[in-house]
Amino acid sequence: MIDISSGQYGYSKLVGECDRLMQAFPFLRGYVIGHSVLGRPIVALKCGEGSRRIHMNASFHANEWITTPLLMRFVEEWAQACSQDGQLFGEQACQLYRETEVWIVPMVNPDGVQLALEGIKPEHPYRQQLIQWNNGSEQFDQWKANIRGVDLNDQFPAHWEEERLRRGMEGPGPRDFPGPFPLSEPEAQALARLTQTIPFDSVLALHTQGEEIYWNYREYEPEQAEVLADRLGKASGYKPVKLSGSDAGYKDWFIQRFRRPGFTVEAGFGVNPLPVEKFEDIYAKVGPLLKEFLVLHR
Repeated sequence: MIDISSGQYGYSKLVGECDRLMQAFPFLRGYVIGHSVLGRPIVALKCGEGSRRIHMNASFHANEWITTPLLMRFVEEWAQACSQDGQLFGEQACQLYRETEVWIVPMVNPDGVQLALEGIKPEHPYRQQLIQWNNGSEQFDQWKANIRGVDLNDQFPAHWEEERLRRGMEGPGPRDFPGPFPLSEPEAQALARLTQTIPFDSVLALHTQGEEIYWNYREYEPEQAEVLADRLGKASGYKPVKLSGSDAGYKDWFIQRFRRPGFTVEAGFGVNPLPVEKFEDIYAKVGPLLKEFLVLHR
């Protein structure tokens, strides 16, 4: 079972777990949807064969890497329940599989996650630039951006220029630099390409922290979005929040572009990076929320 008792869950761990799950559950398929700046394959897992198509992702932000094992735990529990004709948080797992096609991108920002977890090594190709962008520090546990110092969740063409002015960041850094232009980064391009290729009914981006659910975007969201967010809130105890003053995020772009429901879920509560000791407590709320997301459009 997926756990982070070792204290870390980096890219190599993710790849190993994906291989393990696909061997154990042949109905779980893996795909490469793109590559990071440093050439790491960005992995997507597909589970289900239904007519409802939905997408979930994690680790947009490097220091929010705990979201990756949260999502992977959910995938494993669903696959395990399917193989045993069992239940997933009160729902028949095989019925969910027949009804829903779920595309999961568990680590959008693999280079950034590795930097946040392992720090900067002498041979790193961006070493000098990264230290400079990090205000001279070699401590990277608070790093949110990708390896080029771009915040991947400020990269999408949804009032991007306004977000750039609001952030006021003129160049790369640990956080809040939207990049030189929308979709400048290969990680954001990969996710946008997947989303434009597959007609998702809804999407969910898993972040930390705050125990909140953001469901709206500049009145572009569909009529039922708030009701759906309330259902996710009831399943988890998280608070649905109507957000303003934020642009260029993945769910913002999805809502504006496709006029379908999109959600950002801020998992857990505390200071990022959230401590691994809280993993089970966080999953106790996130697991039921993700299950509810699978049945939102039933």
